Amino acid sequence: MSARGDESPPIPPSLLARLKDKRVLICVGAGGVGKTTTSAALALGLAARGRKVAVVTIDPAKRLASALGLARLSDEPSRIDPQAFAAQSVEMAGELWAMMLDAKRTLDEIVTRLEPDAAAREEILANPVYRELSGAVAGSHELSAIAKLYELHEEHDFDVIVLDTPPSRNALDFLNAPTRLLGFLEGRALQVFLAPSGLTARLFGRGTGLVFAIFARITGIDMLSDLSTFFRSLVGVIDGFGERTRGVAQLMRDPTSAFLIVTSPETEPAEEAVFLAERLDSLGMQRAGLIINRVHLDGLGDHTTQEVGALLGKQLGEGLASRVARNLADFDVFVQRDQATVARLSGLLHEGRPILVPHLDEEVQDLHGLARIAEHLLG
Repeated sequence: MSARGDESPPIPPSLLARLKDKRVLICVGAGGVGKTTTSAALALGLAARGRKVAVVTIDPAKRLASALGLARLSDEPSRIDPQAFAAQSVEMAGELWAMMLDAKRTLDEIVTRLEPDAAAREEILANPVYRELSGAVAGSHELSAIAKLYELHEEHDFDVIVLDTPPSRNALDFLNAPTRLLGFLEGRALQVFLAPSGLTARLFGRGTGLVFAIFARITGIDMLSDLSTFFRSLVGVIDGFGERTRGVAQLMRDPTSAFLIVTSPETEPAEEAVFLAERLDSLGMQRAGLIINRVHLDGLGDHTTQEVGALLGKQLGEGLASRVARNLADFDVFVQRDQATVARLSGLLHEGRPILVPHLDEEVQDLHGLARIAEHLLG
């Protein structure tokens, strides 16, 4: 019987085991590391193992559709045709659904759901302030992503929701969006606009009120009145929006939710991964794993260039064997770099079993390719 100090550390569970009881998986990471493809492959892999999975992208580049072999994605969850998997020899025991977030339409749907009175609803949707605000939000995606995540979790029967997010710094905006939105909905600034217009003008001060008055006289647009009217028309919606926002904030910290950090061995994405892990930990959000894409695995191994040339000489001939050995030596530079990065990230992020996806010679463009990636992730 070995002494306690001689015992090997326990092997961490596989990613599939870590995701066994998870219902919401949020993939975060720097841009250009294959995060969208990873999200789609992860969803496909879980669906292939018998679960009903929805994958959602809020990435404006709209790459998820092509990764799934589709011409386009709807702004509502759409099931991938089972025949599409059979045609590419991909076994599918469950269901895979996919959607692309339409930020403005999502906000319009929130108003429609939360304001039962038709006249009040039309007043909100027709208000010029709302049209400008919803258009601006459509360029950022975070607030509508909150609403859609809540809807999919609360109103649909998916076993798992996989959410792809924008590149790293924007992903942090997504993490902080519930807190910022709640601060606005429950803050004093909103109460100013909910007050009667005369009181609102007094709270703004005489100077600001004069500016608004001159603006209205020149343009014919009473901005202060439009703002006050808009926010007062939202009274019936604000409580519901706040409830959803609190629900998402709680959901992201729920034991059934987890974040997956996706990166690559390059220096900048690796640094982003460390930054993201620190932020997630500080926010009390659970990390389920570290996925490192595009890792070079094939090099010289434990041999020198001359030894590899000699080993291949009998099969390839001396000249060709020498060229192959030199080519492997070039790749070995990347192999050594990637090994060092993996070891460093494993230590800094306390990930004893990072998921390594090898560097592929071709782009993943279809379901068969996604299934290959899924096996690296979950196999």
